[in-house]
Amino acid sequence: MILQCALLFVFLAAGELIVSATGVPVPSSIIGMLLLTIALKAKIIRLMWIEQVADFLVKNLGFFFVPAGVGLMSRLELISREWIPIVGATVISTIVIIAVTGRVHQIVRHITGGTHHTTTHTDTDGLSDK
Repeated sequence: MILQCALLFVFLAAGELIVSATGVPVPSSIIGMLLLTIALKAKIIRLMWIEQVADFLVKNLGFFFVPAGVGLMSRLELISREWIPIVGATVISTIVIIAVTGRVHQIVRHITGGTHHTTTHTDTDGLSDK
C-alpha cells in the first residue's frame, strides 16, 4: 500500500512541477489527476497498482471534508455578511456548469455519431399492457 501511495504522490508531484514551471492557473492536484488518468488510459500504469489505496481514499472521502467544514465555521461572520453574493455565485455557476456540460455532451454525441438506444419491452403474446 505504501508503494501505491508513492505512485499517487509521483503524479501529484508531477502536477506540482508542471504548475511551478508553467504558472498555469490550475491546481496541481487536478493536473496530477489528469496525468494519472492519461497514464491509466495509455496503460502506462495498471489499475491494480493503485486500486487498493484509491479504494481506501474514496471510502474515506468524507473525512477529507472536515478541514473545509471547520474552515467555513470559522468564517461564519463573513458568510452571514456576504450570503447574497455567495448564493448568487453558487446559483449562476451551477446553471453555467449544467449548460456547458449539456452542450459538450451534445457536441461529443454529434461528433461520435452516438445515438441513444432505448429498448422496448413487448409481451411474448404480442399484447401490450395498455
